[in-house]
Amino acid sequence: MRILRLITIVWVALRFGLDEFFLGHERVRALRWLVKTTLFWRNLSEPRAVRLRQALEALGPIFVKFGQMLSTRRDLMPPDIADELARLQDRVPPFPAGLVRTTLQRVYGRPVEQVFAQFEAEPVASASMAQVHFAVLQDGTEAAVKVLRPGIGAVIEHDLGLLEAGALLVEKLFADGPRLHPREVVAEFRKTLADELDLMREASNCSQLRRNFEDSELLIVPEVYWDYCEPEVMVMERMKGVPISQIDTLRAMGVDIPRLAMAGVEIFFTQVFRDTFFHADMHPGNIQVNARGQYIALDFGIMGTLTEVDKNYLAQNFLAFFQRDYRAVAQAHVDAGWTPPDTRVDEFEAAIRAVCEPVFDRPLKEISFGKVLLRLFQTSRRFNMEIQPQLVLLQKTLLNIEGLGRQLDPDLDLWKTAKPFLERWMNEQVGWRGAIRSIKQEAPRWAVLLPQLPRLAHAYLGHNRSADLAALSRQLAAAQARQQKILALIALLLAILAVLAGYSLFRH
Repeated sequence: MRILRLITIVWVALRFGLDEFFLGHERVRALRWLVKTTLFWRNLSEPRAVRLRQALEALGPIFVKFGQMLSTRRDLMPPDIADELARLQDRVPPFPAGLVRTTLQRVYGRPVEQVFAQFEAEPVASASMAQVHFAVLQDGTEAAVKVLRPGIGAVIEHDLGLLEAGALLVEKLFADGPRLHPREVVAEFRKTLADELDLMREASNCSQLRRNFEDSELLIVPEVYWDYCEPEVMVMERMKGVPISQIDTLRAMGVDIPRLAMAGVEIFFTQVFRDTFFHADMHPGNIQVNARGQYIALDFGIMGTLTEVDKNYLAQNFLAFFQRDYRAVAQAHVDAGWTPPDTRVDEFEAAIRAVCEPVFDRPLKEISFGKVLLRLFQTSRRFNMEIQPQLVLLQKTLLNIEGLGRQLDPDLDLWKTAKPFLERWMNEQVGWRGAIRSIKQEAPRWAVLLPQLPRLAHAYLGHNRSADLAALSRQLAAAQARQQKILALIALLLAILAVLAGYSLFRH
């Protein structure tokens, strides 16, 4: 089946003329005449950007997600391609209304009319994994109903199989393959896609994020209506806002766009460093803005988490970057084991400085983060730095945030916006506030443990005494067993030697 899927991918690429992206390179110029001769029948009248979007749609969810990410990187993509790929964010061709009703009736075990007072057959948004319909519950509550695409799991499984095979080839055939951990990265991708296929998990993600920002003036998260949620269907509060990509409409509403861009940065860092639970699919199709200038989060299928170790490491690195303390950055990488222990910190420091120093004190519109990332990748390869698969989602989200910030306010200074937040967070973590918070968190445990300490100490000492005797007895028994095995082995060797000696005498 994977071979058939690979053939399908190649066929779709050729049918939509995507070979022109490859054949445009001078090194393969000689192949152009062969392609034109053998594929003369193709209709390539549509612009290249339209054909690229159509090909990604035809290939399915994984390729659509790739196009969504590219659409936010207008510094890397030509304008015509970025504009066309933006259609993938919430305008993927929907599946028929009949299939939607079939799914709902199967899930709920009764007709749609008995579940909802009203249900709009026309979807309001259609994405790679699911589509959304507006509805009204029986009590008159307005809701949004998200329905999973039928049969999407099998398509994803085939594509993941191809990705796993490709990752194995990269790891085996390329010198940098093992350092990049491609199979671990694909495994992380598989996990996130599996989470997206379970809308009950997405509903729980939504509920958690709503609880984290319950009192926030920056971000609004819809309420989940749990009585209507199933693995294939998620029902939540209907949110009313304007897509964040419609900047002219937001300005007409009186929204302060530069303030909105700064709020987006603060929301991201709050999710990562305060909650260690962040929205990892923040492309414009998943974000709206209301009249008060508040963000509205949508689509919670991909959420990222960080361990305390990862969180503290990242915070220290961000602060070191903002303070231009490149030695601290280099030393942190060595201490974390991400670079070999024999790495010369001074050389690593100089390499990082050469990449990052030109970035600071410049507005976002003058910075190509794509080039910065490329140079950082080249630096990491030089020092044999290992890619951390658990941070792939965070890296992807950073790219989305930067792309979104570029669209909202090209003059946004990402560094100056983030630095005060991270400094405040670090002070709360390692300063006196952090110490008080730790005491408060541990106090209930101490209250339970302290009265039990005498009894536990007595039991521990008594247990240890008997445990020591038992351990000594086991050691003696083991020593005796070893002695018996050695004696038996010696006897066996002597018997073998005796037989050999007798055999030798018999021959003579």
